[in-house]
Amino acid sequence: MNKEVSRRSFLKKAGIGTAALAAAPTIVSGSSREQKFLLDRVYDLKEFSNNDQIQLGLIGSGIQGIYDTTAALKVSGVKLVAVCDLYDGRLDRAKELWGSDLFTTRDYRKLLERKDIDAVIVATPDHWHQKIAIDAMKASKAVYCEKPMVQNFDEGHAIIKAQKETGLICQVGSQGMASLGIEKAKQLYEEGAIGEIVMLDMYNDRYSAEGAWQYPIPPDANPNTIDFDTFLGNAPRSPFELKRFFRWRNYQDYGTGVAGDLFVHAFSTLNHVISSHGPNRALATGGLRYWNDGRDVPDVTITLYDYPKTETHAAFNAAFRINFIAGSGGAGGFRLIGTEGEMEIGQNAVTLKRSKLGMVPGGYSMVAYTEAMQEKIKEEYAAKNLVSRASSLETGTTTWEAPRDYMGGHYDHFYNFFQAIRGKGNIIQDATFGLRAAGAALLANESYFKKQPVNWDPKEMQLI
Repeated sequence: MNKEVSRRSFLKKAGIGTAALAAAPTIVSGSSREQKFLLDRVYDLKEFSNNDQIQLGLIGSGIQGIYDTTAALKVSGVKLVAVCDLYDGRLDRAKELWGSDLFTTRDYRKLLERKDIDAVIVATPDHWHQKIAIDAMKASKAVYCEKPMVQNFDEGHAIIKAQKETGLICQVGSQGMASLGIEKAKQLYEEGAIGEIVMLDMYNDRYSAEGAWQYPIPPDANPNTIDFDTFLGNAPRSPFELKRFFRWRNYQDYGTGVAGDLFVHAFSTLNHVISSHGPNRALATGGLRYWNDGRDVPDVTITLYDYPKTETHAAFNAAFRINFIAGSGGAGGFRLIGTEGEMEIGQNAVTLKRSKLGMVPGGYSMVAYTEAMQEKIKEEYAAKNLVSRASSLETGTTTWEAPRDYMGGHYDHFYNFFQAIRGKGNIIQDATFGLRAAGAALLANESYFKKQPVNWDPKEMQLI
């Protein structure tokens, strides 16, 4: 995108062109702070008959599976009919939440055999995603697969192939992708609001045992109430261990560490906003600093990514920082920084800050010259007219916030999924998009454990 054309486009659409500047300079002055509401979505809220419900099955009724299903059932015309999990207590919880008439099973294949199920949510540990997603599509079920789509680089192409061969829908579950905030950020970026992107700064600080994946273990958990052998799947054999089952994110055998849990959301957002295939290089460092509970993944990491120049963005760098023992108390952020401004992006809000670029020397660099020379230098810079009145006024901070009654990004992602199943639009995050997001995230693990930079082909989606 031509830089000057995109800049003019943004200024015009934002209402801060030359005429607006002359008429209302205080609105866009450097000291301005403006708040606006994002335009709410218009949903198809028609009521569906019992014969026209999308019948849903849940595979993996853990924490995320419950949150996913709760969001999915808010969408009109969706009914949950079956739940699968390997711990009996979760099957009991499913009936407690959604009705005693639910079909429940430990064997996901029995769920897929049911002819009355149209779509499934796959919310299992990461090492089961590929097999269950492919089996589900082969069983003629649409698939909503939790992120990361795959545990390993070489698993993704098989899911893409299954999606193409079956013609079925496979939506990956980075739920913020469909939110009002990210939609607005994409619009602002494409209009040139931050100029050319230079850097992404993403961080996630946590300060709790729960935030570090030390999830509670129920007292009735034992070999009789848990199918541990099935849980292991294609992972290395291991003796029965409750921590591995309930805190699987802590182990490379079943999860993908902070990269798969947290980086994937950021890459999904970033790649969508700037229309990118992803980075081509990563360098990671970090360590296990505090949570020495048997886990074999780091709890503090910093990963630097290189994005190559493409038709939709300049070459830039991205910094991903995770701290699971942040004494500050915890926080998070996602900032796109460009040559003309920056955006702080969230699902429910976007804050755009445009600043004035300092082009004229100040007291710091002038101190080495005589008073007479300083005057001559000032005259030379004034003659160059490097700072126009317009550039001085095209600054300030604007925040767009979602309406109070906004249904949220999680709802929007499922609404998008079910509308696509009904033939009313396309999904936002298909298997190809999912592999590009997961692959970029997994580069962090590859670099961290190899202790060296790693290269990636974002177009072909493979390690180099």
